[in-house]
Amino acid sequence: MRILIVEDDLEAAEAMARGLTEGGHDCHRATDGEEGLALARKAEFDVMIVDRMMPKMDGVTLVETLRRDGDQTPVLFLSALGEINDRVTGLKAGGDDYLVKPYAFAELIARVEALSRRRETGSVQTLLKVGDLEMDLIGRTVHRQGKEIDLQPREFQLLEFMMRHAGQSVTRTMLLEKVWEYHFDPQTNVIDVHISRLRAKIDKGFDRAMLQTVRGAGYRLET
Repeated sequence: MRILIVEDDLEAAEAMARGLTEGGHDCHRATDGEEGLALARKAEFDVMIVDRMMPKMDGVTLVETLRRDGDQTPVLFLSALGEINDRVTGLKAGGDDYLVKPYAFAELIARVEALSRRRETGSVQTLLKVGDLEMDLIGRTVHRQGKEIDLQPREFQLLEFMMRHAGQSVTRTMLLEKVWEYHFDPQTNVIDVHISRLRAKIDKGFDRAMLQTVRGAGYRLET
């Protein structure tokens, strides 16, 4: 996958590019909005990762300009601006997804790969739904039977992963690698603690338990 990273924080951009390159992707970098616009016009990319606040041209203006040019390359906005209005502004400008800093690198990769898949299928999924449980990936909200469920960032990541694999048995190793970015088992009960907290939030008070423990295998979100 050819990825254009438009980020003025050189250290952050380098770390991002290194991680994506190690994952087999072809990364190109721009350090400000004007350079990013020039590169985007010069070559074709599968996904663009764009910081919102940059010198010369901010990310919102960059994406608005590309959209006026007819460029429909999927764009993931990165920003420390995480309020709902900030996200709405980015999406209305033509962004396809919005990730708030600081972020987990595993989530960045998952979102970039999801944008690439959406481009191939021609659809953009911003809402996950499993039974009566709904997750809004843009508003970062979760509801069950219309009741809003307040989740911490790690709980949100954990539930998103479970919802994307609904009906499947998810192992501890999968959760450690995809949610916590551990490529080894640190021999702690961190997963059990977070699963317990998540179960209390999405199941307590409802007539059916969705988050199940699969003995000897891991966990499963029932559909």
